[in-house]
Amino acid sequence: MSVLAIGLSHRTAPVALLERVSVTGDALAKLLHDVQDDPCVAEAMVVSTCNRVEVYVTVDRFHAAVTAVSQLLGVHSGVPVEELTPHLYVHYEERAVEHLFSMVCGLDSMAVGEGQILGQVRRSLQLAQRRGTVGATLNELVQQALRVGKRAHHETGIDQAGSSLVTAGLALAGDVAGRRALVVGAGSMSSLAATTLAKAGVTDIVVANRTYERGARLAETVGGRAVEFSAVAGELAGADLVITCTGAGRHVITPGMLTRPVFLLDLALPHDIDPAVRSVPGVTLVDLETIQDSGIGAREGDAVEAVRALVAEELRAYLDAERASRVTPTVVALRSKAAGVVESELGRLLMRVPDLDERARDEVAMTVQRVVDKLLHEPTVRVKRLATCPGGDHYAEALRELFDLDPTMPEAVREVEL
Repeated sequence: MSVLAIGLSHRTAPVALLERVSVTGDALAKLLHDVQDDPCVAEAMVVSTCNRVEVYVTVDRFHAAVTAVSQLLGVHSGVPVEELTPHLYVHYEERAVEHLFSMVCGLDSMAVGEGQILGQVRRSLQLAQRRGTVGATLNELVQQALRVGKRAHHETGIDQAGSSLVTAGLALAGDVAGRRALVVGAGSMSSLAATTLAKAGVTDIVVANRTYERGARLAETVGGRAVEFSAVAGELAGADLVITCTGAGRHVITPGMLTRPVFLLDLALPHDIDPAVRSVPGVTLVDLETIQDSGIGAREGDAVEAVRALVAEELRAYLDAERASRVTPTVVALRSKAAGVVESELGRLLMRVPDLDERARDEVAMTVQRVVDKLLHEPTVRVKRLATCPGGDHYAEALRELFDLDPTMPEAVREVEL
């Protein structure tokens, strides 16, 4: 099985299209299951964030899988596949792994180096695990990608290479110290927003969330106060800054709710704030399109180059390990067959020399086993090493042909010491 990644992001599609394709909640779970149920697909995971929708699958047929996943994205989003296709990117095998590693490190984010993607990919994996749509291949790959992402953030300055979306958006608001802020939502992005506001000197922070208790916990951490979600309209009348990221899938702020000049930052996809608010005098709306167009957080630098080098290093290590693992069934089959030969020949010896005492039998058995182990040691070590080289699969094929091995036989998959 090979890994295939199909998706679209802020780099390939306008935010308006991403908004239409974005899936959350039950819709995300349904897409996940429909992808995994396709005959072309063995494992599946979907990553859906504010600036990307990506489907990761393991497949044995490339073209059929690309067609199937593309069509399912179209069906679930309601976007005709003909409209969707020009914005899709397809990565296969090595390129799919490289893309995943780069993405988790924040290199592919709208705000380069932002750390939220780590948590978003982790939650995507957890959902796929709960739903039973990932197996050994995707689980191991994504776990490794998360380790690469953590390493990138710990060992380089990628966190400072580009602002988070919150910081990038607020950069367009000017000095926010001393202003009154309303945060709508209490998820990870809203939590980051509230924390960023507090650090920037905003002392009057109001949090409105559909689940009041969760909003209250966030408000307490930043020294603010919580209100019911129904109070948003009233709180807008006293706010200078408003940041929204609810995942509601509908507009929670509309032009008729605004009565005074205010700076609005909409980080949700689909949008929380009706773009028509821009027609209200004194109202400034910054959304994902605005941040994308501003180029804030997209800077290059030494940290970015360091992460790229790290990704290349980790990619080589992962591919070497993956290629080596492909010959494991052949090695297991070889040792299994050798063990069968030893057992058979020792049985014949005991039939011919039934009076052989137990100590002598043990010595003969150990001697024969040592001979077999020594004969097999170098070929098995070398075939694993050669498997990491270009064309390495041919060595395993030669071994199977020379010894007439069948790695799919039951005895080949039992646990033996390699």
